[in-house]
Amino acid sequence: MKKTLTFSFLLLFGLHAIGQPVDHQELIQLGRAYKDFMFRNTPDKKYLKKFVKSYSDQLQQEAKFIQQTISNKNDLLDKEFLSIPSETVLRHIYIIREVNLLLREETSITAGELVDSLKNSDIPRYELVDNYYSMLFAAVGNKNKPFDLSKMNFQPDDYLLEDEVEKGILFLQCMDLCGTNIWGFMNIVKPPNTSKALSLVRKYPKFRGQPYYQFTDLYFPDFEMVIVTDEGKQSYKSYYLNKYYETLLSHLICLNKEGGSTEEVRDLLLGSILKDEKLYKYTKYRETLESIFEKKEKD
Repeated sequence: MKKTLTFSFLLLFGLHAIGQPVDHQELIQLGRAYKDFMFRNTPDKKYLKKFVKSYSDQLQQEAKFIQQTISNKNDLLDKEFLSIPSETVLRHIYIIREVNLLLREETSITAGELVDSLKNSDIPRYELVDNYYSMLFAAVGNKNKPFDLSKMNFQPDDYLLEDEVEKGILFLQCMDLCGTNIWGFMNIVKPPNTSKALSLVRKYPKFRGQPYYQFTDLYFPDFEMVIVTDEGKQSYKSYYLNKYYETLLSHLICLNKEGGSTEEVRDLLLGSILKDEKLYKYTKYRETLESIFEKKEKD
């Protein structure tokens, strides 16, 4: 009888703990930690060692994620973190990022008021997923130097993603990081440093065992969300596919300038979405793409 009562008590206590509301101050603390260390600043080892333990049971997964985003040579590319967490955790991580942004501004809104507002608001799941992978890949770029994803073989089907939209978000956020790493060499340096850019392209990851550009599952339904602050809602695919097309075109330019083989050029042109006219409506490079393939047809 005592064993039954003890078990029942522990079960009741466990369920009660699970149902406890998350402490707003802990979310704010996580937001502040992210703000302080997400870019170049690095916390000391003692701070990182006790980081997760300093948060309640309800926020352990969120604390582990933030700990990784502020750590050099982090483990964010492990399957544990690439796999999408529960929607509750996604929402908390979204709130943490928003707190981080608020703490960077002069505003009359308090962090507590922001947390209250966001906890009661309806945030679409795709925005939560986008936010998660945006933070993840930003941290990979900021903290894991030098850039090198050549050993990565992403498996979108294994990361608990619900549909092709979420797999597309994962891919486009990863490629946003990849494109950022060559953008300066292609657009700021005069003339473009195609040698350096191509050396970085060689360090791009694989997806499902194939070169990055062979991922073509990008026909998922478009949706709108605020991507650039103060510009209102935008087409997700128009924003990110345009940037991805720019990366593909930069890769093509590098191959042409740096003596890439005919086979490499052909594989890129015909194995990627460069040839997919149905997606041209999402990019400002439509005329460039059409002219490339018109020329190839004449050749």
